[in-house]
Amino acid sequence: MTEGNFVDYVKLNIASGNGGKGSAHLHREKYVPKGGPDGGDGGRGGHIIIRGNENLWTLLGFKYKRHFKAGHGEHGSKNRSTGADGTDVILDVPLGTVVRDSDTNDVLFEITEHGEEKIAAEGGKGGRGNWHFKTPTNQTPRYAQPGIPGQDKELTLELKVLADVGLVGFPNAGKSTLLSVMTSAKPKIADYEFTTLKPNLGIVKYRDFRSFVMADIPGIIEGAAEGKGLGHYFLRHIERNSILLFLIPADSTDISQEYEILLNELRKYNPELLDKNRLVAISKSDMLDDELIGEMKIELDKDLKETPYIFISSVSEMGLDELKDKLWLLLNE
Repeated sequence: MTEGNFVDYVKLNIASGNGGKGSAHLHREKYVPKGGPDGGDGGRGGHIIIRGNENLWTLLGFKYKRHFKAGHGEHGSKNRSTGADGTDVILDVPLGTVVRDSDTNDVLFEITEHGEEKIAAEGGKGGRGNWHFKTPTNQTPRYAQPGIPGQDKELTLELKVLADVGLVGFPNAGKSTLLSVMTSAKPKIADYEFTTLKPNLGIVKYRDFRSFVMADIPGIIEGAAEGKGLGHYFLRHIERNSILLFLIPADSTDISQEYEILLNELRKYNPELLDKNRLVAISKSDMLDDELIGEMKIELDKDLKETPYIFISSVSEMGLDELKDKLWLLLNE
């Protein structure tokens, strides 16, 4: 998934169909001059339905088409014939899509399962035909109900990346490099901060043809929970990852302090994020010798307490197989 094709926020204009009019027809045939009312009901207007599709990873399909209109219900006719329902419009979205009302910003619903369907705009009901209004005192009603108009809405679709493992770290910590080595993804890699502006997804191949999805999320900076840097734009993506893999470079001045800053930003944004399984990866460890790694382990055992950690290098591929094993165990606990 290239960065340019990753669309995670769109606004749509949707309109459901109008209900069809009921018929005010009076039955007429040979030898039956006054057959009474037989007007049928109008058909229901088409719904706008949003459906989850596990094969989609982005809202790219809505980048160039943002207006959707369902079909109108057909009018009722004679012999109590009900008009046909309007054609529904089904919009497929990736799992993890949050649908909001653009005017109020209220969350209407979330799509989290494959095949899950939610009606975003309900089609108008069809009007009832005149035969419904026949009474002993009014045996030939010459009126019927009009159909109910459809709904016109502005929706905001917001994708929260649904991945097994989310990479969390400061800008330029080596997240994109790790993703490019462990998967077939080709994220943009450069020696400056905020190279990654949108999440990148890749599939990590594991033993016995098993696999899991890894997401490279734009880097956190201190104050992100208040909106600094890319702020809430990327923090929402972290919510939908099963495991958080914290990436901290080995040449950091204080690994434990960096980890605490990252945890604090997640805590301020959503305390529930700290309930997820976590693993700390010390990246760029190819620049360390065995003696230095031994000294760092003594400090990390004391500072990180119960949080597991591992030394890795994306360039030399040091510790990557062990990293896959640890992630797989965490995923299947």
